[in-house]
Amino acid sequence: MNKSFVDRSVQTAATPRRVALLFAALFQAAFLFPALAAPNPQAAPDAAKIMQDVYQQNTSRDMTLKATLDVYDKQGQMLRKKFVLLRIGSLGDSKTLVRFTDPKEIRGVELLSLNQRGANDRQWMYIPATDRVRSVAPRERSERFVGSDFTYEDIAEDPLDDFTYRLLSDNELIDGHKTFKIEATPVSADSSQYKYIYYWILQDVPCIVHAEMYDQDGHEVRTMHGTQLKKESGISGFRHIEVNSVADGTHTVLTIDEAHFNTGLSPDLFTSDALGKPAPAIPGSETPSDH
Repeated sequence: MNKSFVDRSVQTAATPRRVALLFAALFQAAFLFPALAAPNPQAAPDAAKIMQDVYQQNTSRDMTLKATLDVYDKQGQMLRKKFVLLRIGSLGDSKTLVRFTDPKEIRGVELLSLNQRGANDRQWMYIPATDRVRSVAPRERSERFVGSDFTYEDIAEDPLDDFTYRLLSDNELIDGHKTFKIEATPVSADSSQYKYIYYWILQDVPCIVHAEMYDQDGHEVRTMHGTQLKKESGISGFRHIEVNSVADGTHTVLTIDEAHFNTGLSPDLFTSDALGKPAPAIPGSETPSDH
Protein backbone atom coordinates (compact mmCIF):
# COMPACT_ATOMS: atom_id res chain seq x y z
CA MET A 1 0.00 0.00 0.00
CA ASN A 2 1.26 3.51 -0.82
CA LYS A 3 2.58 5.01 2.45
CA SER A 4 1.62 8.56 1.49
CA PHE A 5 -2.04 7.47 1.25
CA VAL A 6 -1.85 6.04 4.79
CA ASP A 7 -0.12 9.14 6.11
CA ARG A 8 -2.79 11.44 4.67
CA SER A 9 -5.58 9.52 6.38
CA VAL A 10 -3.76 9.56 9.73
CA GLN A 11 -3.19 13.29 9.45
CA THR A 12 -6.88 13.73 8.71
CA ALA A 13 -7.78 11.80 11.85
CA ALA A 14 -5.37 13.75 14.02
CA THR A 15 -6.54 17.12 12.70
CA PRO A 16 -10.20 16.37 11.91
CA ARG A 17 -11.35 17.45 8.51
CA ARG A 18 -14.79 16.54 7.63
CA VAL A 19 -19.20 13.15 6.38
CA ALA A 20 -24.87 12.88 6.35
CA LEU A 21 -28.73 10.16 5.69
CA LEU A 22 -25.87 7.90 6.42
CA PHE A 23 -22.82 8.36 8.83
CA ALA A 24 -26.49 8.87 8.65
CA ALA A 25 -25.69 7.47 8.46
CA LEU A 26 -24.41 7.72 8.74
CA PHE A 27 -25.10 8.09 10.65
CA GLN A 28 -28.31 9.79 9.64
CA ALA A 29 -31.20 7.97 7.93
CA ALA A 30 -29.30 7.71 4.66
CA PHE A 31 -26.26 6.22 6.37
CA LEU A 32 -28.32 3.29 7.78
CA PHE A 33 -30.89 3.12 4.94
CA PRO A 34 -33.70 1.86 7.25
CA ALA A 35 -36.87 0.33 5.86
CA LEU A 36 -40.13 2.24 5.70
CA ALA A 37 -43.55 1.13 6.80
CA ALA A 38 -45.40 0.08 3.67
CA PRO A 39 -47.44 2.99 2.28
CA ASN A 40 -51.20 2.67 1.85
CA PRO A 41 -51.68 1.95 -1.88
CA GLN A 42 -55.15 3.58 -1.78
CA ALA A 43 -53.86 6.90 -0.46
CA ALA A 44 -51.98 9.56 -2.40
CA PRO A 45 -48.33 9.34 -1.30
CA ASP A 46 -47.20 12.20 0.94
CA ALA A 47 -43.48 13.01 0.92
CA ALA A 48 -43.31 14.11 4.56
CA LYS A 49 -45.19 11.01 5.71
CA ILE A 50 -42.88 8.73 3.72
CA MET A 51 -39.82 10.34 5.31
CA GLN A 52 -41.43 10.21 8.75
CA ASP A 53 -41.84 6.47 8.33
CA VAL A 54 -38.12 6.21 7.48
CA TYR A 55 -37.27 7.75 10.85
CA GLN A 56 -39.91 5.88 12.87
CA GLN A 57 -39.37 2.38 11.46
CA ASN A 58 -36.51 1.63 13.83
CA THR A 59 -38.17 1.45 17.25
CA SER A 60 -35.15 -0.03 19.06
CA ARG A 61 -34.01 1.60 22.29
CA ASP A 62 -30.36 1.24 21.34
CA MET A 63 -28.23 -0.07 18.49
CA THR A 64 -24.67 -1.32 18.03
CA LEU A 65 -23.12 -1.71 14.59
CA LYS A 66 -19.75 -3.21 13.76
CA ALA A 67 -18.68 -1.92 10.34
CA THR A 68 -15.87 -1.54 7.81
CA LEU A 69 -15.00 1.50 5.70
CA ASP A 70 -13.02 0.85 2.52
CA VAL A 71 -11.77 4.27 1.42
CA TYR A 72 -10.53 4.64 -2.19
CA ASP A 73 -8.51 7.58 -3.47
CA LYS A 74 -8.74 8.77 -7.09
CA GLN A 75 -5.96 6.36 -8.12
CA GLY A 76 -8.01 3.44 -6.78
CA GLN A 77 -5.77 2.77 -3.76
CA MET A 78 -7.77 1.44 -0.81
CA LEU A 79 -7.35 1.96 2.93
CA ARG A 80 -9.53 -0.15 5.25
CA LYS A 81 -10.87 1.29 8.48
CA LYS A 82 -13.01 -0.51 11.06
CA PHE A 83 -15.28 1.03 13.66
CA VAL A 84 -18.11 0.41 16.09
CA LEU A 85 -21.16 2.69 16.04
CA LEU A 86 -23.35 2.95 19.16
CA ARG A 87 -26.67 4.78 19.31
CA ILE A 88 -29.39 5.35 21.89
CA GLY A 89 -32.68 7.12 21.19
CA SER A 90 -34.48 7.36 17.87
CA LEU A 91 -33.30 8.63 14.48
CA GLY A 92 -33.23 12.42 14.53
CA ASP A 93 -33.43 12.54 18.35
CA SER A 94 -30.48 10.47 19.47
CA LYS A 95 -26.96 10.17 20.80
CA THR A 96 -24.42 8.45 18.55
CA LEU A 97 -20.85 7.37 19.27
CA VAL A 98 -18.44 6.24 16.56
CA ARG A 99 -15.29 4.48 17.83
CA PHE A 100 -12.53 3.39 15.40
CA THR A 101 -10.75 0.09 16.06
CA ASP A 102 -8.48 -0.29 12.98
CA PRO A 103 -5.98 0.51 11.58
CA LYS A 104 -3.79 1.14 14.60
CA GLU A 105 -2.97 4.70 13.43
CA ILE A 106 -6.55 5.81 14.12
CA ARG A 107 -7.51 3.25 16.77
CA GLY A 108 -9.36 4.98 19.58
CA VAL A 109 -10.51 8.00 17.55
CA GLU A 110 -14.07 8.75 18.68
CA LEU A 111 -16.87 11.01 17.44
CA LEU A 112 -19.86 11.80 19.67
CA SER A 113 -22.97 13.33 18.05
CA LEU A 114 -25.96 14.65 20.03
CA ASN A 115 -29.04 15.19 17.89
CA GLN A 116 -32.08 16.85 19.43
CA ARG A 117 -35.23 18.19 17.80
CA GLY A 118 -35.33 21.97 17.79
CA ALA A 119 -31.61 22.33 18.51
CA ASN A 120 -28.43 22.41 16.44
CA ASP A 121 -26.41 19.20 16.30
CA ARG A 122 -23.50 19.06 18.72
CA GLN A 123 -20.40 16.97 18.05
CA TRP A 124 -17.17 16.24 19.89
CA MET A 125 -14.10 14.34 18.74
CA TYR A 126 -11.43 12.53 20.77
CA ILE A 127 -7.94 12.07 19.25
CA PRO A 128 -5.68 9.60 21.14
CA ALA A 129 -2.50 11.16 19.67
CA THR A 130 -3.24 14.41 21.52
CA ASP A 131 -5.32 12.86 24.32
CA ARG A 132 -7.84 15.67 24.08
CA VAL A 133 -11.51 16.19 23.29
CA ARG A 134 -12.50 18.99 20.93
CA SER A 135 -15.86 20.21 19.72
CA VAL A 136 -16.62 20.06 16.00
CA ALA A 137 -17.39 23.57 14.78
CA PRO A 138 -20.38 24.23 12.46
CA ARG A 139 -18.01 25.28 9.68
CA GLU A 140 -16.56 21.74 9.67
CA ARG A 141 -19.87 20.09 8.76
CA SER A 142 -18.86 19.71 5.10
CA GLU A 143 -15.36 18.34 5.79
CA ARG A 144 -14.38 14.70 5.34
CA PHE A 145 -14.49 12.44 8.39
CA VAL A 146 -11.20 10.50 8.91
CA GLY A 147 -10.41 10.77 5.22
CA SER A 148 -13.61 9.05 4.02
CA ASP A 149 -16.25 10.34 1.59
CA PHE A 150 -18.64 10.87 4.50
CA THR A 151 -18.78 14.31 6.11
CA TYR A 152 -19.49 15.19 9.73
CA GLU A 153 -23.00 16.30 8.74
CA ASP A 154 -23.62 12.91 7.15
CA ILE A 155 -22.96 11.30 10.52
CA ALA A 156 -25.14 13.63 12.53
CA GLU A 157 -28.70 12.29 11.93
CA ASP A 158 -30.45 15.56 11.17
CA PRO A 159 -33.93 15.83 12.73
CA LEU A 160 -36.81 15.23 10.33
CA ASP A 161 -38.16 18.77 10.69
CA ASP A 162 -34.83 20.33 9.67
CA PHE A 163 -35.96 19.72 6.07
CA THR A 164 -39.08 20.13 3.95
CA TYR A 165 -40.01 17.35 1.53
CA ARG A 166 -41.55 17.22 -1.95
CA LEU A 167 -42.53 14.16 -3.97
CA LEU A 168 -41.05 14.48 -7.47
CA SER A 169 -42.04 11.15 -9.01
CA ASP A 170 -43.39 7.71 -8.16
CA ASN A 171 -42.37 5.66 -11.20
CA GLU A 172 -38.56 5.71 -11.51
CA LEU A 173 -36.82 2.33 -11.48
CA ILE A 174 -33.66 1.63 -9.50
CA ASP A 175 -32.14 -1.86 -9.47
CA GLY A 176 -35.41 -3.12 -10.96
CA HIS A 177 -37.56 -1.63 -8.19
CA LYS A 178 -40.16 1.10 -8.54
CA THR A 179 -39.36 4.05 -6.28
CA PHE A 180 -40.60 7.30 -4.82
CA LYS A 181 -38.22 10.19 -5.60
CA ILE A 182 -38.29 12.84 -2.86
CA GLU A 183 -36.57 16.21 -2.70
CA ALA A 184 -35.41 17.31 0.76
CA THR A 185 -34.63 21.03 1.26
CA PRO A 186 -33.16 22.50 4.47
CA VAL A 187 -35.57 24.75 6.34
CA SER A 188 -32.64 27.07 7.04
CA ALA A 189 -29.93 27.52 4.42
CA ASP A 190 -27.19 27.75 7.05
CA SER A 191 -28.18 24.51 8.78
CA SER A 192 -26.78 22.24 6.06
CA GLN A 193 -23.94 22.11 3.56
CA TYR A 194 -26.52 20.91 1.03
CA LYS A 195 -28.92 23.06 -0.96
CA TYR A 196 -31.10 20.00 -1.47
CA ILE A 197 -30.97 16.19 -1.40
CA TYR A 198 -32.79 13.68 -3.60
CA TYR A 199 -33.88 10.38 -2.03
CA TRP A 200 -35.16 7.32 -3.91
CA ILE A 201 -37.32 5.03 -1.74
CA LEU A 202 -38.29 1.52 -2.80
CA GLN A 203 -42.02 0.88 -3.02
CA ASP A 204 -42.10 -2.92 -2.87
CA VAL A 205 -39.61 -3.29 -0.01
CA PRO A 206 -39.70 0.34 1.08
CA CYS A 207 -36.19 1.57 1.90
CA ILE A 208 -34.00 4.48 0.86
CA VAL A 209 -31.92 2.84 -1.84
CA HIS A 210 -30.23 5.87 -3.38
CA ALA A 211 -29.46 9.51 -2.54
CA GLU A 212 -27.87 12.48 -4.30
CA MET A 213 -26.55 15.55 -2.48
CA TYR A 214 -26.19 19.02 -4.06
CA ASP A 215 -24.13 21.94 -2.78
CA GLN A 216 -25.26 25.55 -2.34
CA ASP A 217 -24.50 26.25 -6.02
CA GLY A 218 -26.71 23.36 -7.13
CA HIS A 219 -23.82 21.09 -8.15
CA GLU A 220 -24.00 17.38 -7.37
CA VAL A 221 -21.26 16.66 -4.82
CA ARG A 222 -22.04 13.24 -3.36
CA THR A 223 -24.09 10.11 -4.07
CA MET A 224 -25.03 7.15 -1.88
CA HIS A 225 -26.34 3.74 -2.95
CA GLY A 226 -27.43 0.76 -0.84
CA THR A 227 -27.35 -2.98 -1.61
CA GLN A 228 -27.59 -6.26 0.32
CA LEU A 229 -30.85 -5.67 2.18
CA LYS A 230 -31.09 -7.72 5.39
CA LYS A 231 -33.33 -7.87 8.44
CA GLU A 232 -32.15 -8.13 12.05
CA SER A 233 -34.55 -8.16 15.03
CA GLY A 234 -37.37 -7.12 12.71
CA ILE A 235 -35.45 -4.07 11.44
CA SER A 236 -34.42 -3.95 7.78
CA GLY A 237 -31.44 -2.11 6.33
CA PHE A 238 -28.85 -2.23 3.59
CA ARG A 239 -25.57 -3.80 4.72
CA HIS A 240 -23.50 -2.43 1.83
CA ILE A 241 -23.45 1.32 1.10
CA GLU A 242 -21.25 3.10 -1.44
CA VAL A 243 -20.61 6.84 -1.22
CA ASN A 244 -19.04 8.73 -4.16
CA SER A 245 -17.56 12.22 -4.10
CA VAL A 246 -18.36 13.37 -7.63
CA ALA A 247 -15.78 16.14 -8.17
CA ASP A 248 -12.92 14.45 -6.30
CA GLY A 249 -13.26 11.07 -7.98
CA THR A 250 -12.99 9.25 -4.66
CA HIS A 251 -15.40 6.78 -3.07
CA THR A 252 -16.00 4.92 0.18
CA VAL A 253 -17.69 1.54 0.65
CA LEU A 254 -19.38 1.00 4.01
CA THR A 255 -20.14 -2.60 5.02
CA ILE A 256 -22.23 -3.39 8.10
CA ASP A 257 -20.63 -6.56 9.49
CA GLU A 258 -22.81 -6.98 12.60
CA ALA A 259 -25.94 -5.35 14.00
CA HIS A 260 -27.24 -5.65 17.57
CA PHE A 261 -30.35 -4.03 19.04
CA ASN A 262 -31.65 -3.42 22.56
CA THR A 263 -28.51 -4.59 24.38
CA GLY A 264 -28.93 -2.08 27.21
CA LEU A 265 -26.28 0.51 26.31
CA SER A 266 -25.62 2.90 29.16
CA PRO A 267 -26.35 6.63 28.60
CA ASP A 268 -23.09 7.28 30.46
CA LEU A 269 -21.20 6.29 27.29
CA PHE A 270 -22.68 9.23 25.39
CA THR A 271 -21.09 12.24 27.08
CA SER A 272 -18.08 14.32 26.07
CA ASP A 273 -16.50 13.52 29.47
CA ALA A 274 -16.58 9.79 28.64
CA LEU A 275 -14.61 10.16 25.39
CA GLY A 276 -11.20 8.52 25.59
CA LYS A 277 -12.06 6.70 28.81
CA PRO A 278 -12.07 2.89 29.17
CA ALA A 279 -15.50 1.52 28.27
CA PRO A 280 -17.28 -1.71 29.24
CA ALA A 281 -17.39 -4.53 26.71
CA ILE A 282 -20.14 -4.07 24.12
CA PRO A 283 -21.39 -6.27 21.24
CA GLY A 284 -19.16 -5.91 18.17
CA SER A 285 -16.26 -4.29 20.00
CA GLU A 286 -13.85 -7.20 20.22
CA THR A 287 -10.15 -6.44 20.47
CA PRO A 288 -8.99 -5.36 16.98
CA SER A 289 -6.11 -6.87 15.09
CA ASP A 290 -2.75 -5.07 14.84
CA HIS A 291 -2.57 -5.13 11.04
